Amino acid sequence: IAIGNDHAGTEYKKEIQKMLLEDNHFINNHGTDDDKSVDYPDHIHPVASQVENNEVDFGIIICGSGNGANMTDGLDGLATGTSAIIGTTLGILAYVSGNVFFADYLNIMYIPDSGELVIYMAAFVGSCVGFLWYNSHPAQVFMGDTGSLALGGVIAVFAIAIRKELLIPILCGIFLVENLSVIVQVGYFKYTKKKFGEGKRFLKMAPLHHHYQKLGIHESKIVTRFWIVGIMLAILTVVTLKLR
Repeated sequence: IAIGNDHAGTEYKKEIQKMLLEDNHFINNHGTDDDKSVDYPDHIHPVASQVENNEVDFGIIICGSGNGANMTDGLDGLATGTSAIIGTTLGILAYVSGNVFFADYLNIMYIPDSGELVIYMAAFVGSCVGFLWYNSHPAQVFMGDTGSLALGGVIAVFAIAIRKELLIPILCGIFLVENLSVIVQVGYFKYTKKKFGEGKRFLKMAPLHHHYQKLGIHESKIVTRFWIVGIMLAILTVVTLKLR
């Protein structure tokens, strides 16, 4: 990645070169001071060179995340609070990915200027919290399919933009389980109906949060426990940065 010729770009280039030299990384020293390019280690190569080789179907990720958020939106504050937790985590990931020192230390892909996306994600989390103020039990306002699908879509696209889409199954574990609960419920019902002539249900009701409602657990307790699980998954997602 070539750094621009302006003063700020030159200073930034020198800062990167100094860091890489200290870490015994190779720096291409050909050309004049104004023309030099930095050969980054593999894990902090610019994102553009790696997107071309990515085989993940982004459409499936976006649809899956959007549908998961939609399925989760069945209790007061559940989808909104979960999305705020996920958004906060993505903001952290965006910041460290856009900082060359953190990217080198954590051995993750360096994405120039991805730290700027933190502003967008801060607005996203802020809007979720503001909505949650009125959406908490008993809810005064509801977002409906339009809002929940948008939440999932924003989360998926943001994760793709910072190249962390493979962490979605962990970070968005609540969405994933809610999706799977519906798939299992419908699939099991059709299977038993075809085999025995009468459909049986694997859960008392799908998605999963309604199953717990049928067990007699209060709505607020279900939502709070789902939030706790969401926070644990968020922490696990951040921890994977160093584990990798």
